[in-house]
Amino acid sequence: MSVLARAFGREARYIRLAVLLAVLAMAAAVGWFRLAQPFVAAAIPPAPASPAASAQRLQTHVTTLSTAFAGRSHDNLAQLEGAAAYVEAQLQAAGHLVENQRFRAAGRNYRNLVVKLGPDTQDAVVIGAHYDVFGELPGADDNASGVAGLLELARLLKGLPLERRVELVAYANEEPPFFRTAWMGSAVHARSVQAAGKRTALMLSLECIGYFSDAPASQAYPIALLDLLYPTTGDFIALIGFDADGAVSRRVKAAMRSGTSLPVHSINAPRAVTGVDFSDHLNYAAQGAPAMMVTDTAFLRNRAYHTSQDTADRLDYRRMAQVVDAVVAVIRQEAGAGSTSPR
Repeated sequence: MSVLARAFGREARYIRLAVLLAVLAMAAAVGWFRLAQPFVAAAIPPAPASPAASAQRLQTHVTTLSTAFAGRSHDNLAQLEGAAAYVEAQLQAAGHLVENQRFRAAGRNYRNLVVKLGPDTQDAVVIGAHYDVFGELPGADDNASGVAGLLELARLLKGLPLERRVELVAYANEEPPFFRTAWMGSAVHARSVQAAGKRTALMLSLECIGYFSDAPASQAYPIALLDLLYPTTGDFIALIGFDADGAVSRRVKAAMRSGTSLPVHSINAPRAVTGVDFSDHLNYAAQGAPAMMVTDTAFLRNRAYHTSQDTADRLDYRRMAQVVDAVVAVIRQEAGAGSTSPR
């Protein structure tokens, strides 16, 4: 083989290697974009300087639920019903009509609490949070925080002009032994929406929204490489969605960012990634609805998760109020008067 031929051969190999590396880099970039939704445009005006949600109210709700109604598990019906009655009374005090969605599971009676806002449209935005706990625990972050956020949403949304139905739902039976069964409260509600011939246009599950940390290395991930793409300090709120809902996730993330100064990060991943479906949104996603979890990432950040140390004094209510404001911004975008979201 001549010197010239060998030179051309080496050049061709270099070109093939360069093309392969370029293809791999492009695939990695596409994967990163689909996973993290890094670029979103603000959908509505920037967030106000101070939260509209009340940190004090949130703290009162979390403290009450995690102390007076500690141990509100599926088999402690007195505490569970006490928590349900508290939630119902707070919703009524905010001026709302509360529907009790009663059902039986394992021979016992349970109930979801539902507030319906806006017109009776064919599709609805559902915002939900479970009020039960795992075992005999206080459950401040998991999930008195989500329920407190739901109650504060009810107060803030009163009188807001809407063009689409919004349902606020407090669920029973998210925790084991009912998790991933037909008798999760959210599964019962999701079936009722479908049975009524309606459609869930968007579902957000408020799941552990009150624990934040400014300490380095305070944030973990289910897959080690994710710490190269996301912050390792637990000072943000996360939007967790399934890989099929990337476009909707971008829209929701944009609204959240425009509603709060709190950092918002998102992930759209397959169910095989640990934690992606660890809340009530899974039952709406099973019906094909865009369904996501708004979360502080629970056990990936809060070491007191599912322990007796999950108490109200450990939560950050100022940042929790900012999370609520972010969800209000989503509701304004997806259901508010002048909403431009697809119907």
